[in-house]
Formats: sequence, C-alpha cells, structure tokens
Amino acid sequence: MKTMKALWHRAGQIGVTLGALCATRLAMAVNDLPGGPAVNQLDLHPPVTEIAADQRWLHYFMLWICSIIFVGVFGVMFYSIFKHRKSKGAKSANFHESTTVEIVWTVVPFLIVIGMALPATKVVVAMKDTSAADLTIKATGMQWKWGYDYLKGEGEGIGFVSTLDSAQREQSDSGKPEAVDNYLLKVDNPLVVPVGKKVRIITTATDVIHAFMVPSFGIKQDAIPGFVRDTWFTATKAGDYYGQCAELCGKEHAYMPIHVKVLAAADYTKWVDGKKKEMAALADDPAKVWTLPDMLARGEKVYAANCAACHQANGKGGGPIKALDGAPVVLDADHGKQIAVLLNGQNNGAMPSWKQLSDTEIAAVITYTKNNWSNKTGQLVQPTEVVAARK
Repeated sequence: MKTMKALWHRAGQIGVTLGALCATRLAMAVNDLPGGPAVNQLDLHPPVTEIAADQRWLHYFMLWICSIIFVGVFGVMFYSIFKHRKSKGAKSANFHESTTVEIVWTVVPFLIVIGMALPATKVVVAMKDTSAADLTIKATGMQWKWGYDYLKGEGEGIGFVSTLDSAQREQSDSGKPEAVDNYLLKVDNPLVVPVGKKVRIITTATDVIHAFMVPSFGIKQDAIPGFVRDTWFTATKAGDYYGQCAELCGKEHAYMPIHVKVLAAADYTKWVDGKKKEMAALADDPAKVWTLPDMLARGEKVYAANCAACHQANGKGGGPIKALDGAPVVLDADHGKQIAVLLNGQNNGAMPSWKQLSDTEIAAVITYTKNNWSNKTGQLVQPTEVVAARK
C-alpha cells in the first residue's frame, strides 16, 4: 500500500514538473509577427498591396487548375486500369489513329494555357509598371545592411543606413536568443513610407548580389553591383512590414533584414520634418578641426553602429574578418592607408566600402581604432584628410 502511495506521489511530482516545463515553453513561444512571418506558416503573407493580392489570387487560380487536371488525368488513368484489367477479361482495342482525340488533346491544353497565361501576364505587366511614382527611394544592398536614399518626392534628400539591431546580433552570436516575435528582423533605422502612395524602389549593390524582398508587398527585386533595377508598391494599410535579403550574399546573409514602416500621410510628414532636422543637427563641417577626445567619442558611436558586428567590440575580429587590435594598417602613421581601406574596401568585398559614411564619421572611426584596445598610437585623423582622399 505504501509502495502504491509512493508511486502515485512520484507520478504527481512528474506531472507537476511536466506541466511547469510545458508552461515555461508556452511562455517562451513566439507569436505571429504582424506584417512578417507567422508561426508554422504555410500560406503566403496577408497582402497589403493590390499586386500582392493579385499574386495570391493567381496562386490559388493556378493551384485549382493544376489540381483539377491532376485529378482528371489520374482519375481516368486509374479508372481505366481498374475497369479494363486483364483479370476481368478485357481486351485492348486495335486502332492506329483518331482524328477526334488528336483534335481534343490539342485544343483543350491550348485553351488551358491561354486561360492561365492571360491573368498571369496581366499581373506580371502590372508588377513592372514603375511609372508615375509619388516617391522614389534607392535601396543599396551591402554586406550586410541596406542603405536608403530618398531621391524624389516628399522626403527628398533623406538618406541613412539600416542595420540589424545590435542586441539581436549579440544574442545570435551567443547561441541563446530571446524568444521574441521579431528575432533577426529588428533594425535601427526602418524604411519609412506613406500609406496610399506609389513608392518606386530602385535597387543596386556595392559588393555582391542582394535582393530586396517584402512578401506582404509582393515585391522581390535583385540588387546587382553596377546595375539599376526597380520595383514598386502602394501599401493600403499602415503598419510594420518585414522582409529580408533573398539572395545568398555571404556568411552574414541572415543578418540583413528589411523593415518598412508605413505611416499615415500626416505622420509621414512629421517623420520627414524630424528626420531632416536630425540630419541637419548631425551634419558636420568637414573643415572643422577636432580634438582627440571629441573625435574618440564620435568614433566609438560610429564603430558600434557599423563595425562591431564584424570586427567585434574588442577589435579581435573572427574567422576571415581581420583583427583591428594590433593590425599594421591601423598602427601605421600613414593615415592614407586606412582611409583607402574604408573608402574602397578590400579582399574582394570581405571588407566593404564605407563611402556612404561622412568624412567626419570615417575620420572618427579611424581615430577610434588607432587609439583603442592595445592600439595607443595617439594619432588623430581629421576630416580634411578624408576629403582629400575622396578626390
């Protein structure tokens, strides 16, 4: 009797433990991300543009046609095999040709192909029509981030770089990420556009082939170095929408998310005004002469935002990424060598070009690397040196 009670008690303990584990797992489980991927997603993303809705309709239209053909062809085949099997005494017919059958199996497939081609062509043509855009934005792919430049329309002149959130990158490196809905999709500077406006996206790249893809918009366009491609969308609903680089572009391909924030017209205007004020406040006079402490403080921010992801916060690098701590080019008194690396890149794109940074930012980050970790050179790089190197 005591043994039975002990077993029941032990079973109860196990049940409580399993319940606690299940509750913990449920608490840690991620949820569907509005505008992004869903848990156990099988279908296409919910469309928020007319093109995406047309693509979804076309997808199901083709699926039903293919399913009907599949069921019809294999149904007739298996019925014939069963109905006219040898064990029932069926004997095959002996004939050479049938004009009627040949006409039917030529005309019917032709009509099916035409019925599929017409709506598909309509959608493809609409996908390529980037004319009469209200807003034109250039999306530049680079290893491994996106640069956005507002070329035409409200917000013209705005430009910034969008990078994976540093905290999520650190979690990925640690192998112990938090269970958050937007894991590896959170960025520091999302692309912001107005709702109901036609937005043309011009794509290009600085190093290798990338691809700009936002499933909810129904867009995917390669970004190729030396080429300019374009696509477009008109978001019909405000919100946050997510995508990723869809072209295998290197070892950190997974760390190149796209976050598009769609705002109401009034909110977008406020964002434009705020962004321009922010850019004006950050604008630097390249002729300004900086002190070493001020340049180091500025360089630390630039390094954390753009360089630490690859070279690490300790400057040790890793794998094919070279260390900056103790690097000869960093310790060299000839500032032009390191400036050239940042402006032009090296090692076939393993170190990308950082021309998109301002002269002051490049000077600041070089000064920071020359005076951080074990690199105590005392050297100060001024923006004027970078200006001269750009010419």
